[in-house]
Amino acid sequence: MTTETYHQNKTFSAINYAEQKLIGREFEQCNFKNIDFSNTKFQNCIFSDCIFEDCNLSLAQLLNVGLSNVKFKNCKLLGLDFTKVRDFSFSVTFDNCILDYASFTGKKLRNTVFKNCRILEANFQESDLTGSVFADCDLGRTLFGNTILNEVDFTSAYNFSIDPESNRMKKAKFTTSGLQGLLEKYNLIIV
Repeated sequence: MTTETYHQNKTFSAINYAEQKLIGREFEQCNFKNIDFSNTKFQNCIFSDCIFEDCNLSLAQLLNVGLSNVKFKNCKLLGLDFTKVRDFSFSVTFDNCILDYASFTGKKLRNTVFKNCRILEANFQESDLTGSVFADCDLGRTLFGNTILNEVDFTSAYNFSIDPESNRMKKAKFTTSGLQGLLEKYNLIIV
């Protein structure tokens, strides 16, 4: 990465930036391909209309970072904590990503698309996922509590366990095979 503070319409690829610091940078319409950002500290950075593809952002720190219309494709995002990301214009999509142990606690994620993602033991408690889609996503042991799940599409999601009594779920979509994930707390045997 260069020392410039503003980057527009640039492509960064095949860089090992693990355990580095990226502070006070702004990226607009940039592409990041095959970059290792694991354990990198991002602070006071802004990413607008950017794409991260085949990147590793596992355990990266996102401190006061702006993510506006950012797409993650084929990325590894293990343990990523989105709770310290700026709320203003926060908008992300995930396609074929690994989001195990990620935290979205308290975040507004309206209309967010998660497609073909593994999201094991993640935390969506107290977040607003209104209108979001979990398409072909594994949600094993992921936490939903006091979460707004109105109009969320879970029709192709699997391994989820969601308590309808502790979440708002008006017009959320499920298949009949997904009903077990809504009744798990009752310890019923469904055949």
